[in-house]
Amino acid sequence: QVQLVESGGGLVQAGGSLRLSCAASGSIETIKFMAWYRQAPGKQRELVAASGVKTNYADSVNGRFTISRDNAKNTVYLQMNSLKPEDTAVYYCNARTYLGQDYWGKGTLVTVSS
Repeated sequence: QVQLVESGGGLVQAGGSLRLSCAASGSIETIKFMAWYRQAPGKQRELVAASGVKTNYADSVNGRFTISRDNAKNTVYLQMNSLKPEDTAVYYCNARTYLGQDYWGKGTLVTVSS
């Protein structure tokens, strides 16, 4: 079992920055990939950034967002710069195990005002 807890969301003005954190606990050794997803009002959940063998970003955030990890703290981060109103969404941390099992955090809300 893997538990994921996101933090760092909040209200920010357009052009501002936020850093989201996802702390993992439990069977950490089973995790192969970690990623950030988001779901905006009225839209489907989408992949924002993934970290595994390589890092990948959605076209909409590429160049503005950075995913990183602190292995000592079992934590993955999402640094979000130059935020836009369209970035407003609930952001979810995801962990995929070597067996293909997915674990999700509860999500943290990011609201970007214009």
